[in-house]
Amino acid sequence: MPIKIAFELSDADLEHFREAMREAQERARGRDEKTIVEAARRLVAETAKRVLAEFVRERIGKLEFMLGMLDDPEWRIEGGHRVRVIDALAYFAEPADLIPDQLPGVGFLDDAIMVELVMQEIAPELEAYADFCRYREEQRSRDDLDPEAQRKRLEARRRAMFDRIDRRRERRARHGGSLFGMTDRTIRIPRR
Repeated sequence: MPIKIAFELSDADLEHFREAMREAQERARGRDEKTIVEAARRLVAETAKRVLAEFVRERIGKLEFMLGMLDDPEWRIEGGHRVRVIDALAYFAEPADLIPDQLPGVGFLDDAIMVELVMQEIAPELEAYADFCRYREEQRSRDDLDPEAQRKRLEARRRAMFDRIDRRRERRARHGGSLFGMTDRTIRIPRR
């Protein structure tokens, strides 16, 4: 019979995870993007083979969304936006986790917590990409637009979303937002 365990992480607990992320980002400075992204993909693939708690499975699914954002040819995330996402994925390229993955039941819990922290850190990028994906689906479902008109609308939306990311980052910086400065926000990621 399964049991349900609920817990709350204190500010001190979260600071422990934030510090682990900062250290992972420092170590990742010498790694190339491909290494970091491949490590995150391996985590997604490994967890797909396992029976996991729903909390963990949902967060790893969100990690998959982040990785998709890097590959999307219509989104074309680049420059500082891309660097922020790659930096946010640095923990998943670490050879040693805070909690070893081999531990039954809890092995991927640290990864799930890190995904949650990463989502909060790159919320402007994730929210903009999720909006872009929804808009793209709406545009593709329209029969009245030719492919060139759809392409132009998508490009305009893409530019608008990156402008929005920049505005939100500027506002966050003005209001004291810093690395892993947490907020209680839910990021709606569209289902694929």
